[in-house]
Amino acid sequence: KPQSVAAVNLHSGAATTLLQPAARRFAHVRTGEVHEFGFDASSGVHIDGRYYLPVGFDSTKTYPLIVYYYGGTVPIVRDFGGRYPKEWWAAQGFVVYVPEPSGAYGYGQAFSARHVNDWGKTTAPEIIEGTRKFLEAHDFVDPKRVGCIGASYGGFMTMSLVTKTDLFAAAAAHAGIADLAEYWGEGYWGYAYSAVATADSFPWNRPNLYVESSPLYHADKIKTPILLLHGAADTNVPKGSSDELYVALKLLGAKVEYLSVADQDHHILEHDKRVLWSRSIVAWFDRWLAGDATWWDALYSGEGGTDAAK
Repeated sequence: KPQSVAAVNLHSGAATTLLQPAARRFAHVRTGEVHEFGFDASSGVHIDGRYYLPVGFDSTKTYPLIVYYYGGTVPIVRDFGGRYPKEWWAAQGFVVYVPEPSGAYGYGQAFSARHVNDWGKTTAPEIIEGTRKFLEAHDFVDPKRVGCIGASYGGFMTMSLVTKTDLFAAAAAHAGIADLAEYWGEGYWGYAYSAVATADSFPWNRPNLYVESSPLYHADKIKTPILLLHGAADTNVPKGSSDELYVALKLLGAKVEYLSVADQDHHILEHDKRVLWSRSIVAWFDRWLAGDATWWDALYSGEGGTDAAK
């Protein structure tokens, strides 16, 4: 829901809304339902999650699915809207599933500690297993029309997932890490973040970790159409990561597009560019999951594809 301020009676549990700053703006906006969906992974670990339904959801119909995750140290919080607006994606006719795989804080120390030196070994199988279980449990989702998206570490997860499975019919990776060594040495946060995520592991003492965990070195396994997005001025995950994977996939003849957003850092904040970036993501999923390239073509036909997009 849009943010509000409420007071809760600690004895009765009753809540009273004190302030709804966005009430007028959302007075005539309809949103879909949100439901819980957790599962017990084959490893024995319980993975939390939830899903968002389209407005006017009809259980007799089948819908395409978008799977959105982070996969790193932070859970996908229950914010309304934001940079990755699950409600808006659902309003475009998609069911949106959000799993919370191992490594995130908020589920205990043992759960979060699985992030260290993992780089997708644990989390990728959990996302894949969770998606399969979600499809088995919900016959209103078309298993042939499943997309995946993540940003930053989640962008790495997207790149990694599509080297491991053909489950997804389309993928989108924003600011993904294709080459761990490049991120470790060049990214503004790279060394500091890797001090935990890749604790005591360096390119010279564990080269196999850096190579085997980097999607770039498995680019020939990527058969899923993938949209790469990156701020051209990203100091956290330098855009060289997306550059490298894009070049590799073009050489391999893979289905890939690349949206490089001029003058933007790790987050796309300039309004007009953020609107184009957001629309491009949904247009990409429309193209590959809904079988309708109209929006994508309207955005990019005549511009030489997304390679030149700003």
